[in-house]
Amino acid sequence: MTRIKTVLLGTALTVTAGAAMAGTPVAAPEDPVIATPVTPVMTIGDWTGGYFGGSLGYGDYESGAASGDGMTGGLFAGYDYDFGSYTLGGEAQYVGNDISVGGTSLDNMARLKARVGYDAGPALIYGTAGVGYADSAIGDDTGYVAGVGMDYKLSNNVSVGAEYLYNHYDNFAGSGSDLTGNTFEARVSYRF
Repeated sequence: MTRIKTVLLGTALTVTAGAAMAGTPVAAPEDPVIATPVTPVMTIGDWTGGYFGGSLGYGDYESGAASGDGMTGGLFAGYDYDFGSYTLGGEAQYVGNDISVGGTSLDNMARLKARVGYDAGPALIYGTAGVGYADSAIGDDTGYVAGVGMDYKLSNNVSVGAEYLYNHYDNFAGSGSDLTGNTFEARVSYRF
């Protein structure tokens, strides 16, 4: 009889424990965490920083009754500071020319320019003026340049643009004639 009581007691405990466990909630597995990709923040509207680049363009010059035109190409480097709605900056530029004015080759030019611009988000519209140095087959001289331009940011670091400059040299290289000209350039810049 003791053995029957032990078996019955064991069976009763097993059934009771099973019934008690049947109502216990089982924790569901947690949902997997899916990482959100990080997108780089574009600060396209901020023009503060240094830049360098290259230009390709066209120049048309006159000296006295002589004139000439041709291709130009060069390098430039500068720095802009963005004050919110406007920018201030400076730029140094070297330009090689394939231009001859009245049989005299206009070999190359160097320019040092100040820039004042309007910050239009991804576009920068600016005016520029400064000192120009021109080297030719008859000598060299210093004059001034003034113009307008626009840069447009394709990304945080790359911008494209265009610039027009009026170039003026009084009594160029002692020739008795002024040298004046207009240049138009397409420009590509890397900004950092």
